[in-house]
This record gives sequence, structure tokens and C-alpha cells, in this order.
Amino acid sequence: MADTRTTGIPAKVTQGAKSKGGIGESTLRPDGTLKVTGEFAYSSDMWHEDMLWGQILRSTVAHAEIVSIDTSEALATAGVHAVLTHEDLPAAKNYGMEYQDTPVLAYGKVRHHGEPVALVAADHPETARRAAAKIRIEYRELPLVTDEASALAPDAILVHENRGDHHAGHVTHPNIVHRQPIIRGNAAEAAKKADAIVTGEYTFGMQDQAFLGPESGLAVPAEDGGVDLYVATQWLHSDLKQIAPCLGLPEEKVRMTMAGVGGAFGGREDISMQILASVLALRTGKPVKMVYNRYESFFGHVHRHPAKLYYEHGATKDGKLTHMKCKIVLDGGAYMSSTPSVVGNAASLSVGPYVVDDVEIEAIGLYTNNPPCGAMRGFGAVQACFAYEAQMDKLAAKLGMDPVEFRQKNAMEQGTIMPTGQPVDSPAPVAELLRRVKARPMPPERQWESSEGADVRALPGGLSNTTHGEGVVRGVGYAVGIKNVGFSEGFDDYSTAKIRLEVINGEAVATVHTAAAEVGQGGVTIHAQIARTELGVQQVTIHPADTQVGSAGSTSAGRQTYMTGGAIKNSCSIVREKVLEIGRRKFGSYHPAWASAELLLEGGKVVTDGGEALASLVDVLEDEAVEVEEEWRHRPTQPFDLVTGQGNGHVQYAFAAHRAVVEVDTELGLVKVIELACAQDVGKAINPLSVIGQIQGGTTQGLGVAVMEEIIVDPKTAKVKNPSFTDYLIPTLLDTPTIPVDYLELADPNAPYGVRGIGEAPTLSSTPAVLAAIRNATGLELTKTPVRPEHLTGT
Repeated sequence: MADTRTTGIPAKVTQGAKSKGGIGESTLRPDGTLKVTGEFAYSSDMWHEDMLWGQILRSTVAHAEIVSIDTSEALATAGVHAVLTHEDLPAAKNYGMEYQDTPVLAYGKVRHHGEPVALVAADHPETARRAAAKIRIEYRELPLVTDEASALAPDAILVHENRGDHHAGHVTHPNIVHRQPIIRGNAAEAAKKADAIVTGEYTFGMQDQAFLGPESGLAVPAEDGGVDLYVATQWLHSDLKQIAPCLGLPEEKVRMTMAGVGGAFGGREDISMQILASVLALRTGKPVKMVYNRYESFFGHVHRHPAKLYYEHGATKDGKLTHMKCKIVLDGGAYMSSTPSVVGNAASLSVGPYVVDDVEIEAIGLYTNNPPCGAMRGFGAVQACFAYEAQMDKLAAKLGMDPVEFRQKNAMEQGTIMPTGQPVDSPAPVAELLRRVKARPMPPERQWESSEGADVRALPGGLSNTTHGEGVVRGVGYAVGIKNVGFSEGFDDYSTAKIRLEVINGEAVATVHTAAAEVGQGGVTIHAQIARTELGVQQVTIHPADTQVGSAGSTSAGRQTYMTGGAIKNSCSIVREKVLEIGRRKFGSYHPAWASAELLLEGGKVVTDGGEALASLVDVLEDEAVEVEEEWRHRPTQPFDLVTGQGNGHVQYAFAAHRAVVEVDTELGLVKVIELACAQDVGKAINPLSVIGQIQGGTTQGLGVAVMEEIIVDPKTAKVKNPSFTDYLIPTLLDTPTIPVDYLELADPNAPYGVRGIGEAPTLSSTPAVLAAIRNATGLELTKTPVRPEHLTGT
């Protein structure tokens, strides 16, 4: 080998097999075994010698003036190193993703139950908790804003006086965060052509992301006066831009590294303990660890917006939709978070995946004294889908039509114009997805029966043994939804990838370095698969995500495979060209193909498109490394017009359909979901195993909000009544049905490899499918999520 390099002649190589683990293969997660055996290190597992523990004291009331704070007893507690209030903060006192309206520690007043007011650092977590409990706060309670009526009354209490955000100028009331109308055609005139009109009022409950890994992190003060922060988050660079001003530090002195994440689903997109741990670390000069317990976690992150939705649909007697009118009211809680974007999504997707030329839409987000709401999987489209799909069933029934055939008759397709005026310019197989779920064989009847007797686990009520089949009725329901992918409305959405290719121990090795948060979605496998495919190497190292590389944007909106996958593909292509330039320089005179052929990197070699191997990557690179860091953007989008709602606001749409089969104990009001089949277009399955996992996971979260999940806020006090997994229920293995998945691969020509975001769409249609099935079994209208036993029994 050494001799051939000296003479500049490539060693003789033969074409081998392509690198294994490329795109389209079901490669396994490298952290999968560690997670299922309990050996994976999550952010809550981090440890540092001589570290302190941070603890927050939160407000016990939802809206009040802070009259006084007495920290003296807490400061006198043995083992306590610091007790801080807003007066001790080093710089900016507010933060926020879009607008900085959220206090690091409350000052002047508190605006919701559980708002952080004071902060303790101690040498033991129990000491910190006891010291925090000794802080005395005197409140003067204020009237509450808890719903649409109290928020929009002419004499309503203002949650935020003297607003300075850019939305304030176009809303009709200071308690409206953002308003997005969409007007297309003439809904009033079109309604005159309708042979059937149905209306509905729907209520969607507040859902929690319910990630199992609580908010946690470790802040370590650095010798340069900065801080090194290890945290579980969804968007490192967004955190950085909010943290640095609150610490009074330049961004380069706040160095962030991703720690192990135990789920996210939107709940880690906002700041939780990042600023607080860093303030304590800088104040004490010691590393500070913070870990929320489950009670704190319910107050420590935003939730899904609860909503009231008012709909009207009309159709001709042959089943063609004539018009749609709707008003969507989203409760954003005490602070802005991402409410404006959720409002935009809810409005622009409120028609669903249907052709309706005449629409009149209004969506608003409110400020209230309820818990803050923001990003959660589905992001405004979930609430809308619940309502419009109930409307589709209601209208089909009024027309005497099959609910699936009615949907298919009105289904959008490629070329359909959205209510915003945007054409759907990639495949939209809505009718086909419905056909596939309907065509699936039905699960067997009375599965609880066997020759050995009843298996109560297959019955409503399960192991509580409430029934052996008497009073149990089967129901079947269908739903389909539409979700945007990526950031919208003119946001500069991009991702950055640094790719390095070099020879290590006699083998070509690629290193992929991005700031993309791995929150369970599968980037840890997909990033390596793309690098193997593009660079033709087997060995790929995934560098830990941190802020030493450019932003990758948030792991949300189904965007990371599209965006960071696109960035990796783009950077790899530049690396490949640089490698080929080196090869041409070294070996070009020895084979004409170096100059004339289309060259590829495959199996660790440079090969022609005809399969002839020209040189190994080891020979080409020798001691030279090729490194590229580049940003990559999707095509631009536009803000929606604030009067008409027109504009090309979204970059891509995703579609999923579900069929739910349920069995309902009509006497006790208990529901057992037997099967929840899904069909979805994924564009291109980069990792089929991950695709199925994402679809099944999203489906399960939709199931949860259909029959059990809701944060209950007392309307009289605005206090959360069930901040625990004892009282806030999520589906367990016994609650989760069989979830057959049928996916299509209809490539989006505008996306890398034709991919389509997949993580959110199944969360939309699973909820209304389950509700439709329960309606089918009981004959009840059921206009609220979640469905509870008392809704079915009337008790």
C-alpha cells in the first residue's frame, strides 16, 4: 500500500458490496438496548463532584400580587448555599421563544398556578426542598381570567398590561394573543346551495406531553466566567438565545450539550430549568443539578392548548361539500410561548384534507390565568381534526351516506387549492388512505371468549373484572387528517450539518455533527444512514449534539429528517466532491474515468456509475481529512395575510387515516379499543422500523386524549387538580390495542429523498376515529375529549 501511494498509482481495488445500513434499511437504534435494560444515561442521571442541588418554590395561587418574600429562614438552613428571588437575577428577567414575556422568577405578580417565584441551592436535594418550603410569600389575590367569556369581556382583567409584542396591534382585545382569519370564496352564498347543513360545538381538553423523563440538567461554571450546560431539550440554539441574555453573558460563553432525553413531544421546546440552574451555578461557583419531580413537571412545561371549536358544514344531496364556517378558540394560558404559531396552524388546517372552495374561518389564542400552553405533537391541527371529523360523520349521517365514501368524495388530491390559496403540490392520497384502512379485515368478534372461559383483559374494564361480555357493544369509526411539516409562515427554517471524512485505523470514517436533538424520533440512526449512503462508508460516528455547530432547529413539526437529513445530505455531497477532486488530482492520469465518468462513493471506494472501482477511499484520503459545515434550507414560505389568511404558509403536508374498532360496556361506560389501524403516506421510509414506531407512538397519544388524558383545571381557582400520573392517566400496555400500519411511499419531489414528516400526522386522526367508533357503538353525540364513563352512562 505504501509503495503505490508513493508512486501516485492507486492500489488495485475490486468492487465490493454497498455499505450496509443505508437509507431504506431498518437499522437498529444504537441506544435501544441500553434504554430497555435501564443502562442509558438520561439527563437526570448526570453527576458532578461537589455539585449542589437546585429547587424551585412555585406559586400556590394562579393570579396575585406579590406583596413580600421572606427568605431569611431558608437562608439560615444548614447546607443551603443560595436563596434567590427576581432581585438576584444578573440580567434580563424575562425570556420567551417568540416574545420575552415569561419571568425567570416572578416579580410584581404571578399569573398562573405553579409559576416559579424563588430558588434554592443546597448540598442535598432534600435540604433544598425543605429550605424552599421555609420561604414565606405574601400574596394579594386578584380576579381570575379562566375562559373565553372572562378573557374577552369589555371590562376583563388584563393578563398582560401594556403589551409590546407585534401581535398586539391587530387583535381586538388585549387578552387575545393572536388572531388568524381565513376568508376564501363566499361561505354565506355557498350555504344557500346546501341541501344539508350541520353545526357542532366541540371541546378539546388540555393534554400533557407526559414524557417519562422529567425536566433535568446540570450547569457547571467555567473558568472563563461562562457556563457549561448539559440539558434535555428540543432546540439547543433557541434555548441559547433565551438563556444568554438572562445570564448577562455572550452566547459563546454559554456552551450547551444535549443530555439523554426521556421523551419530549413539544414539552421541551420551551425553557424549563436551564436558566435557573445556570444562575445558581454562576452565583455559587459550583455545579448545580436540577431534577423536577413528577408534580413539578406538570407545572414545569407547556401543555396542549385546550380548545372550543364551533363548526358549520353544508353539502349537496349528492354529497359534495358546499361551504365551511368555523371559529376556534385556543386557551394559551398565562404566557405567549408558541401560541401564535398554533393559532396559524389551527386556522390554516381547519378545513381538513377536503376540497371546500368557500370558507369563513377564525382562530384566536387567549391569554388566561390557566397553565401556559404551547407546542405538543400535532400543534393546533389535532384540535381542528377532532372537530371537522365529527362534522364529516354528522353530515354523512344526515345525507344517508357511508362516512368513508362521503370523505372520499370530498378528498383533496395533488393540485387541490388550500383555503389559504396554496396549491398542494405533492401527492395527497387521502382517498387511498381511507380505502386501505376500510379494506382491512375486521378483528374477530368477542375475543374475550375461549374454550377455557373469558379473558377479562380483552374486555372493557380489563382486570377490574367488571363484565364478562354482557352489555358490551362493538363500534367502528374512521377519520383522516392533514398536518403541515416544518416551520411555516415565513420563518427562516434551516439546519446545519458538519461532516468530516478521514481515515482512522486504516478505514474511512465519517463523523456527523449537528445540533439536532435526539428525543426518540430516530435521528441517531437516520443521520448515520444518510452518511453511509452518500459517502459509501460503513463506519459513521454521530457527534454529540451541542452549540459548537450551527443550529439544527427544533426537533418538532416532523421536520428533522427533512431538514437535518437534508443538511447532512447536502454537506455529504460537498464532501464527496472534495474527495473526488483529491482523487482526480492524485490518480486522474491513470484512468480516463476520473475525468469523464459519473463517479460515486460506494463500499469504501470511488466507483463509476457502471460499477468499476477506481480507488479506495483510504488511498484517496491517506492522511488528509475533508470537513464541511453548511446550512441547508427548504423553499421559502409566506406569512398568512392578517385579513384574508391567504399565503403559501406551509412547505409540506402529511396525511394519515385511522380505523378504530372499540367495544363499549354501555352499562358502566367503559371502553376497550380493540384495534386502531393506520394508513399513512411517508414519502420515503428512510428507516422502515422507525417509521412504524413513530406511527404507532403518535397513534397511541391520540388514543390517550380520546379516552383518558386531560389536565383538569379548577375553573374557580385556576389550579391544576391532577398533577400526577396517579390522576392524569396515560395509556399503558394493557390499554394500547393492536396498531397495524400500512404506509405508502409517494415521494415529495421538493424534499430530500422525497421524505415526508411522519411523527405528527397519526396523532391527529386517531382521536376522532376512536370517538367515531364510540359514537357508532352508543349512538351518543360525544363532543368532548376525553370521553369519560359518565359521558356514556349519563350519570
